[in-house]
Amino acid sequence: MDRLLLVALLVEGGVLLALVAALWRARARLAQVRELAEAERVRREAALCAEAAAAERERIYSDLHDDLGAKLLGLIHGAASAREADQARALLQDLRDVVTRSRGTPGTLGDVLADIRGEAAQRLAAVGIGLAWQELDELPDPPLDNERALHLHRIVREAISNVIRHAQARRLRVRLRFSGGQLGLELTDDGEGVESSPGRAGAGMRSMRERAAELEGDIRWTPGTEGGTKVLLSMPIERAQAAA
Repeated sequence: MDRLLLVALLVEGGVLLALVAALWRARARLAQVRELAEAERVRREAALCAEAAAAERERIYSDLHDDLGAKLLGLIHGAASAREADQARALLQDLRDVVTRSRGTPGTLGDVLADIRGEAAQRLAAVGIGLAWQELDELPDPPLDNERALHLHRIVREAISNVIRHAQARRLRVRLRFSGGQLGLELTDDGEGVESSPGRAGAGMRSMRERAAELEGDIRWTPGTEGGTKVLLSMPIERAQAAA
């Protein structure tokens, strides 16, 4: 009898321990499920907030573009001269850059250069200045994030603004080179030339230097081979990107 009682107690104790262990495992699984559910809830709430913020930002940018853009277009069409119209056109493009950057739509170097070429051709043609676009080397086509694309756009836009407003030029030549991991961009006009001394540089030239620095590049102004001013910009393109 004693043996049977002992066996029964042992069996009962084992069952009890198994039940306790199962209970702890169930509680652990329940806690894990709760943690996962909470994490999913937080993720969904964050996604909803981000979506709402993006929608509101898009609405603001659209309203800004529609309102300010319409006013700038009015200035373009009502300008007293082609050069005044170009100032409004450059401001309108700056506004569009902000909207495009906010939407997070990066492209490749080739996309950016094509946009720059199209904008330059339009602006220069509107004031009767010819454009010669020359790509002297086979250029790589790596992805270019929005920030770098914006800096490159703004540098070239400011250089063209200087040609239109100050150089009295009839022609602008743009040359592109790629060598040693460096993209070289050269803009040469046949106008009157500008002061290239760093100590006398205006706000536009300082901005161009700052943007070139953001690109980890360098920018210089020299007398042009066609009688005006030459702007020389160099910026690195990663070898891994260039090979992509």
